[in-house]
Amino acid sequence: MQQDKQPDYHPVVFRDRAAGYAFLTRSTARSEQTIEWDDGQSYPVIDVEISSESHPFYTGKARTVDTEGRIARFERRYGGAESGEAT
Repeated sequence: MQQDKQPDYHPVVFRDRAAGYAFLTRSTARSEQTIEWDDGQSYPVIDVEISSESHPFYTGKARTVDTEGRIARFERRYGGAESGEAT
């Protein structure tokens, strides 16, 4: 097995700018910027535009698509299965 082929896996802070939320995890991502965390140590920080704290799916603010209304409108406009036309 080849030695020293694994990437450097280290603690990193990801900061969601939209929600003002930050979390400490382990990653191979690198950054020149650092931030002092709650434990008093300094960690590299990576700014992200969206995370589970601000994503509409996870926050419950996701929009639902009215697929039934779209299908009914299509069938009214172009004729549906009840029109009796053979395909």
